[in-house]
Parts: sequence; structure tokens; C-alpha cells
Amino acid sequence: MPSLDQIPARHNDQVEANSDDEADPELVELLRQHLGLGGGKVKDAPPETKVLEGAQYVFDNAIDVAVSREFTKEAAETIWRLMQKKEYSTQTWSEHELHPQTKDESTVDFIFTMDLLNFSFWSAEEEAPKRFCIEYRGKLWTGYWSLVAALQRALDEDIPITTPDFWVDEERCTEEVLRHVFRSATDEEIPMFKERVQCLREAGEVLCEEFGGSFANCVDSANLSAAGLVNLLTENFSCFRDETIFHGRRVRLYKRAQILVADLWACFNGEDFGEFHDIDKITMFADYRIPQMLHQLNCIRYAPKLESHIRDLKPIEPGSNWEVELRGTSIWCVELIKREIERCHPEVKMSGKKPSPKATDDNDANDDNENEENKAIEKADDDNDTPRRTYGINAILIDFFLYDTMKNLEAEHNESIPHHRTRSIWY
Repeated sequence: MPSLDQIPARHNDQVEANSDDEADPELVELLRQHLGLGGGKVKDAPPETKVLEGAQYVFDNAIDVAVSREFTKEAAETIWRLMQKKEYSTQTWSEHELHPQTKDESTVDFIFTMDLLNFSFWSAEEEAPKRFCIEYRGKLWTGYWSLVAALQRALDEDIPITTPDFWVDEERCTEEVLRHVFRSATDEEIPMFKERVQCLREAGEVLCEEFGGSFANCVDSANLSAAGLVNLLTENFSCFRDETIFHGRRVRLYKRAQILVADLWACFNGEDFGEFHDIDKITMFADYRIPQMLHQLNCIRYAPKLESHIRDLKPIEPGSNWEVELRGTSIWCVELIKREIERCHPEVKMSGKKPSPKATDDNDANDDNENEENKAIEKADDDNDTPRRTYGINAILIDFFLYDTMKNLEAEHNESIPHHRTRSIWY
């Protein structure tokens, strides 16, 4: 890929999905199968989400976002070492006080509701005390945690906010009730309130009409396939169908559908409702925090015009070339990090449906080779240098780790760049 400094940022032009200029490759493939021309899918082949395939296509064709192989390799070693030290695993998910502690069907309903509404929490307010937040059990919660706190608070108030039957009953689940559920401790309301209500109504109808009013039935229909569950979500619920057109080709990003599967897997520790035999088909979840963290690590670089745009806090339109490049390239970059960790430390490779503990090698990277951005991660970590045991590593755990680390750096005001501003239901 040529140097970004030599290429000006291009306009955010999009090829329409129904453009006559290029044929949709999936339609061509369907036609080939219909005509018996071969090369089609094998009957009963394992489900595929095609997210990683699309991310590589975006990376290969991106102009304004690039990956640094050198810094990606350095970051991989640092991430591996810190995840070992922090004993980062599926158990980490349940350690947060707001995440559900029970492991039953009601938890499945909670996770579905949580990820159904898990989008767009950033605020344009410059002063933190003025931003939307939820007060729950004596604490103020912002961002993603504000949503989790709002759901827990509603359940404490005997509002069945995680029940699909409730969402479709507009006499009980009124807009007034929902505004009460998401009431803020500040004057700023939750972003995209109407879109969240629409997601609840639509998902409730689908669950009640197609899956007996329970998302657990949808999980059962996936037959222990993570990719299969992602596909069920995106095929049946339009509010999970996170797709776009990039250079004439459909690209699947599926942030919320994938993180829903990942949250089930992590919450149930790869068992019961969280048991998936192909969990490694889930990629990183393309949002606005992980690109920010990858830029902090120098793993991804922006063209000057794009970087200035982000630093000036200017909005980036959903589906624009810039936005797709940011998200798609981030997915591919995390994949490269994962592959580098597995290459250097094959003992942590996670294959199979159930996570299992592995001992660390205690062969830490040479600190003299770390760059300043990698040291920033260390600063956000605790000072415990005791080697620990940990589970394997996959894109899910790397994403969780990078997200948590970025939030810590933000709290310390140590970000090297703001996150990009895109207002969207997809993340």
C-alpha cells in the first residue's frame, strides 16, 4: 500500500447497491447455481458470516486508512503479555458489577436487550458533567455502562424491560415508560431515543411471531454455531443487518450481532447458552473505540485530511468511504494481531467450542523494544507483575481488552486522538 502522505483523502462517494456499473457477486453466484454452472456453495456447509472476508476487501481497497505491519507486531506482543498478566478471559466479563451474575434464560433475555440497544452513546457535550449518564445504586454510569445500568435499574423497579411481550404491548410499554427507563441524571437525554424504541418494537414482533417470544429459541435454532446465530440475527432482524456497499461490493460489519454472540459466550463461559463450536469465526466488533485504540498503538494510520477531520470532532456519515474504511480496516488489523499472537505463542490459540485455561510462558517481551503507545497500555494496567494463568486468545477477547484499555486511557485523559463521530444504530 502506498504511503498515506502521498494520497489526498477522497470524497465520501458511494456506489449504490442497485448500480448497473457492477454486478452483485452474490447475485451472480445464485445465478450460477441456478444454471448448474458449479462453483456454488456446498450443501449443508458450515455457516459463514463473511465479515472477515469483507474486512480484508476494505483493507485491500482503502485509501485513507492503512495498517502498519511493524507496529501491529509490536502491539500483538504487548497485548498478549498484558492479557496474560491480567488473566483476561471469559471470566472477566462477569466480573463487572453491572453484568448479570445469574446464568439462566432471563440472562439470555437481558443480553439480547442489551445488545439490541448497544449503540451510539457518545456525547457532543464538551463538559463531562453535562453528558448523558445513568444514576444507579449511588454511582453515575456513562457510555455502554449507562445502558446496562438503565436496564438493571428498570428491572429493580419491576419494569419488564427485557421481555419481548412487553415491548410490543404499546399500552403498557409506552414512550413515557421508556423515557422513564432511560432517564438521565443530567439534562442530556439518551441519544437516538426514537431509534431505540423502534428497535425494541421490531425485535419484539419478530421474537413473538417467529421464535415463541424468546431469544433463547433463536439461540437453539443456531445449533451451537456462532456464525449461524449471527446469520439468524441479520436475516430476521433488520436492526442487526449492519451492511453497506463499498466499491460496488456488499460489506458485512455486523457489530451488534457479533457482540451479542460474544456476550453470550463470555457470560456463560462457553457453556449452555454460550456454547458455540465455531466461536473463532467471530471478529472484532467494528465501532468507534477500537479504531481509536489501534491508532493510539500506531497500528492504523489515517490520511492527513481524515485525521484532521477526526481531531476537529467533525461528524463522519454512516456508510461513507471514510467510515467503512475505519471500521473494516480495524477488523482486519485485529485479525492480524490475533494471528501474530498465535504465531508467536501457539499455546494460546483458542480452537473448539469451550474455553480452557492455559499456563503462561512467562517469557515477557523485551521492554526496551516497546514504543510509547504500547507503554500507554501498560499505564492503564495495574502494577501487578505476577505471572498468572489465563484462557486462550481470540478476536473477541482482544476486542474486550482493547475497549477496556481505551476507556481507562480516556478516564486518564491520555488519548492520542479522539474517536471518530458517527451517529448510527450500528455501533
